[in-house]
Amino acid sequence: MKILEHRALRGPNYYSRYPTCLMRLDIGELEERPSDTVPGIGERLTELIPTLQTHRCSVGRPGGFLERLARGTWAGHVVEHVAIELQNLIGFSVGYGKTIDSYDTGVYNVVYRYRDEACGLAAGVEAVEFVARLFDGDEIDMATIIARLKTVRDAHMLGPSTASIVDAAKRRNIPFARLSEETSYIQLGHGHRQQRLQATVTCRTSLLGHGIAGDKDWTKQLLGDAGIPVPIGQVCESLDEALEVASSIGYPVVAKPLSGNHGRGVSTDLQDEQALRDAYETASRQHRSVIVEQHIKGEDHRLLVIDGKLVAAARRRPAHVVGDGESTLQELVDQANRDPRRGIGHENLLTRIQLDDQSLRLIAQQNLTLQGVIAQDEIVYLKSTANLSSGGTATDVTDDVHPEVHYAAERIARLIGLDIIGIDLIAETLTRPLEEQAAAVVEVNAGPGFRMHLSPTHGQGRDVGQHVVDMLFPEGGDGRIPITAVTGTNGKTTTVRLLSHLLRHAGRKVGMACTGTIEIDNHVIMRGDYSGPQAAAIVLREPTVEQAVLEVARGGIMRRGLGFDECDVGVLLNIASDHLGEHDLHTLDDLARCKTVVIDAVREGGTAVLNADDPYVLEGQQWARGNIIFFTLDPDSRVVHQHVREHGVAFTVHRERIVMRQGRVEAEIIPVDDVPITFEGHARFNVANALAASAAAYALGLDIAAIQTGLQTFHPTPGQNPGRTNLVAADGVQVLIDYGHNVPALEALDELVGSLPARRRIGVASAPGNRRDGDILALGAQLARMHDAIFICETHPRGRAIGEAAGLLHDGAAAAETACELETVLDEHMAIERAFDAAREGDLLVLLIDDIDGAIERLRGRRFSPATPSESG
Repeated sequence: MKILEHRALRGPNYYSRYPTCLMRLDIGELEERPSDTVPGIGERLTELIPTLQTHRCSVGRPGGFLERLARGTWAGHVVEHVAIELQNLIGFSVGYGKTIDSYDTGVYNVVYRYRDEACGLAAGVEAVEFVARLFDGDEIDMATIIARLKTVRDAHMLGPSTASIVDAAKRRNIPFARLSEETSYIQLGHGHRQQRLQATVTCRTSLLGHGIAGDKDWTKQLLGDAGIPVPIGQVCESLDEALEVASSIGYPVVAKPLSGNHGRGVSTDLQDEQALRDAYETASRQHRSVIVEQHIKGEDHRLLVIDGKLVAAARRRPAHVVGDGESTLQELVDQANRDPRRGIGHENLLTRIQLDDQSLRLIAQQNLTLQGVIAQDEIVYLKSTANLSSGGTATDVTDDVHPEVHYAAERIARLIGLDIIGIDLIAETLTRPLEEQAAAVVEVNAGPGFRMHLSPTHGQGRDVGQHVVDMLFPEGGDGRIPITAVTGTNGKTTTVRLLSHLLRHAGRKVGMACTGTIEIDNHVIMRGDYSGPQAAAIVLREPTVEQAVLEVARGGIMRRGLGFDECDVGVLLNIASDHLGEHDLHTLDDLARCKTVVIDAVREGGTAVLNADDPYVLEGQQWARGNIIFFTLDPDSRVVHQHVREHGVAFTVHRERIVMRQGRVEAEIIPVDDVPITFEGHARFNVANALAASAAAYALGLDIAAIQTGLQTFHPTPGQNPGRTNLVAADGVQVLIDYGHNVPALEALDELVGSLPARRRIGVASAPGNRRDGDILALGAQLARMHDAIFICETHPRGRAIGEAAGLLHDGAAAAETACELETVLDEHMAIERAFDAAREGDLLVLLIDDIDGAIERLRGRRFSPATPSESG
């Protein structure tokens, strides 16, 4: 078997409303070997992966997949189920999948859901190898496969603290995006409502507070001055100074680096000078300045304060083992590390105990050795600090915090100035006020870990991630901004630009992405084809954007999905023949299903805007979610009439006026002649685009007056709508610039071209090479019917030999048997120059080109010759 393509679809897509992996798989000779021809395959498969017995498949009941396997199915289908179950086995709950025949024999599109993209893709690769070995009867090492996948999982998974916040956000339907694969840098929400965080440091975390927390001496000074009990001590720059401070304080003492975290370099309960010497060396490896302070006897506690409120408290104990009277200390440590709750770093609830120099010192202080048997119930401490990252344990004591301690914790958070703070308090107990016992705050932490509170070793877990989300998004907000997604075969860019203009004119800050640019609040920030999911991500990351308007093209949907999970308004303009034959979209029905992904992604309470004049769009309304607004050029449309009678909203043209209808109400918006992009109604395709944009704007809350003003002020100029029906006058010659590259687009343009008075109509055009031969031939024929002369060029061969697409375009035009003159000039710039040379006063130049800015620049100051008497005749 061979994987031909394999990628993640990051949002609603052709196959599913959820993120899925798409694998284009050639099963090779296994096309002739379905599963029922492989003896014992079901038994062996369930022996290797017993949980496959729960898969329902199309049968619809547990065991359904195994029934299909027994009756006979193909290897691609087996790959789908194995890829799903491998993800389940490493902790990701997924269940959706489908396997679809392609138009190529033996090639299948295998689709399956993922939770983590890297793990989903890795599971697919492992599944192909697994199934190949299964069908061939080769050995399969499941333990090694799972180990490899866990390695991928651990390399990409979020830490427990960040994951708890993201999980809480998901429960609130707040979208999230990982902004860096290497770090836990997360965006919650979109646009101007977004909040960002890294681990438990948020965009609201005070830089000053973070700096105070990172400097232990500064922390002590600030808290001590405020009457908070802190240990007596001093920052030391040398060992001699440390010994002198310890002598004045009196042993036992603590030595720790001035700045650090996770207990690194911290040594406690130092009883004598030699112990301090060793501890000083350890601490100085972490920071050149070392704090030496009094050792406070008591239990180690962590108090977690979020948004000024104490939300969790835990008692921590250093890594330790308890003797059984039979096992050696080393054996007890090994037994503790076999606890399934322990793992490397932060992967599990507990961390494995690693014996280091500090551990060996503590063991020696207790007059023990690793080879000695530990007495029954004797506790042996292996670390001097209680951090979970060094193998410590935690017990939840949130419900046992005395009101005075509760107040002190929240006061400390205010004094340091942190939105999220972990307070390390040594105290005999939290059930009594601090002044009634030996107690001191030894440290505070910015960006504290949540693991001990989420899943303590003992006691009740606390959903502290929820408190962070409630702080960042108060009053139940979901962090979303309105998203409008516009798709169709033709008119997408104009509709997107017009809708963006309507919204901006109404005072909204708009992020817009289309074929041509990404614009933030009317500023171009990127140029290129931005009609896919990458553009959506860029717009939604922008911190100032209040409304997103996104063009969605077929290619982006098929290659990567939408790039967002849901939209407020989905606009489906039309379905026409273009790009057929790509991505297994071979018919208009296939293309229509692809385009309906946009209206299928409309959120609950949102709106689908549909073209009632297009039968494929009308058929696609079965996929539409939310409310429906129709637009139509036919004011007598029976479908729309029924919709309006049922109090639905529709936008149409009545007596050459754009109107909104609902129930018995007809509200006039604007005469068609007053909408500049309609060219006094001759550009009927732009009348339709104006209706679509008006309907979307209405769905987004704009009133009739705002829509009217916006339509009046949007012009078909290179400045406002570059490359889309731009009509420019140049020295007696009219120049119409457009991007039409398919027959339906040119048929729509033909009406406008024919309405413009002209002596001759001269065109410059090309055809993208990735169209089917028949499509390019038909395009050539349509061009010939529209023009008196055509200069054929070539800009995007896209896999064809140079000149091949231009040749097909020429052949199609010649076959139309019109009087149109044909000339092929492959270079677009040269073809434009030839057209300029051929044009005379009174001619209409129709430029269906890519380099719009270059053509307009060459038009500046251009002089055209007057027509001779013979040419005029």
